[in-house]
Amino acid sequence: MCIRDRYTNEGRRGCFFAGVPEKYTGEEFFIMSEAVKQFTEETKKSRGDRNAKITTKEVISAGMFAAVLAVLSQISIPMPTGVPITLQTFAVALTGVVLAWKLGTASVVIYILLGAVGVPVFAGFSGGAQVLVNYTGGFIWGFIVMTLLCGIGVQMKRKAVGIVLGLAGLAVCHLFGTVQFMFVMKMGFVESFLLVSAPYLIKDVISVALGFVIGGQLRTRLLKAGLL
Repeated sequence: MCIRDRYTNEGRRGCFFAGVPEKYTGEEFFIMSEAVKQFTEETKKSRGDRNAKITTKEVISAGMFAAVLAVLSQISIPMPTGVPITLQTFAVALTGVVLAWKLGTASVVIYILLGAVGVPVFAGFSGGAQVLVNYTGGFIWGFIVMTLLCGIGVQMKRKAVGIVLGLAGLAVCHLFGTVQFMFVMKMGFVESFLLVSAPYLIKDVISVALGFVIGGQLRTRLLKAGLL
């Protein structure tokens, strides 16, 4: 949701970026994969799962989508209004739909943790804990709930119910973002909503819908190929 950063010079440097992002180093991709593996193994052990050992396929899938989320977070298209269109919401929905709720949520949590410790995975190649507590950080926290509900939604028998769950996750994400913006910027809720949520709702709804359409097809193919 880096588009909200239009209100500061810092955000303009970080988010008004067009075109294909610079390549992440192989070391950063390795860090993502190792972090996903460790997090998922610890999660399974804490639940007492007898089959706690994580598979290579899970590590590769989760690490790959953490990297996809990091890359797509950097892409933006400038608009005449000065507010760019980004692929971050689409990437979050795609991750939840393809990986389902457990692995998808783990992948997004690792993405956030990597950003928190300084790896430049957030929008505008930014990183650090300060990003999570500034006026746009609420949207990043909301990604966890959004991925969770998109992942649950894709497993529903009725596709319409699944998409509704995904949109509910989007609503929670916007709520988190609006509330944090409200407190950090010391504005009212309605004013904050009109500034950082309302202008982007249509685009984000379309992003979630595309995430379900494209992600659903990709998930089906990966399952048939035995890659998930």
